[in-house]
Amino acid sequence: MADFTIFAFMRILRFLYTAWAIFWFVSLFLILFPFFWLFLQKETWKPKAHYLNRLWGKLYFPIIGMPINIKYEAEIDVNKTYVFCANHFSYLDIAVMGLVIKNYYAFVGKAGLKKVPLFGYMFRKLHIQVDRNDKHSRSVSLTRSLKALKNGRSIIIFPEGGIKAKHPPKLHLPLKDGGFVMAINQQIPIVPITFLNNFQILEDGEYLLKPKAVKVIVHKPIETKGMTSNDVEALKEKFKEVVQGTLDITHQTQSIFQESIS
Repeated sequence: MADFTIFAFMRILRFLYTAWAIFWFVSLFLILFPFFWLFLQKETWKPKAHYLNRLWGKLYFPIIGMPINIKYEAEIDVNKTYVFCANHFSYLDIAVMGLVIKNYYAFVGKAGLKKVPLFGYMFRKLHIQVDRNDKHSRSVSLTRSLKALKNGRSIIIFPEGGIKAKHPPKLHLPLKDGGFVMAINQQIPIVPITFLNNFQILEDGEYLLKPKAVKVIVHKPIETKGMTSNDVEALKEKFKEVVQGTLDITHQTQSIFQESIS
């Protein structure tokens, strides 16, 4: 009975915390939306809209009391162009990414996001949408992504193709080719990013947040100079070794620690 009471109490606290987080998520976006709308009217103003995304994150996470702990294994040049590839186990990944990456970038995200009121307008104008079940949509998104890279704008992509990992922290395989093809085509580095615990803060199928610090590792860039289309699978394997290897080490260590204190 005591265990049930504690469980119910913790659920109530998580519900209240989630309500608080949603309130500020929406409120801050509504406050900033007129500026988003203004800066999205001209192509040359879009970097200002991009900065608003980062400003939103800088305001939002401290307000809800969720620290973002980021470890950079190497310096990421804000003036260089990269393809940033991350594991994707939680919807929280997208919101956090604006604080992780300081470069001017475009997300490659699912087309359904553009239907979200107001947020969808910003996403449609500022980022790149793709319907992975539509061959034409995939082709258009690849063309737009390559154009962005040629213009010096980085790309962020989740090569798993969405939140599909049923048993995190395991990557959902096979990885999609898109981001790796882009990087090789433009001969620019892939930067692997590991979200270590977002799936524990906002679990797949759950809608209640846990008030924990987000932990992210931005790994050393993987160079693609000299690679050709024949090297796509090898590049995917390098990404998998870095990200899955980091997840394995981190969560195996956590499991051993939990067993030792139980």
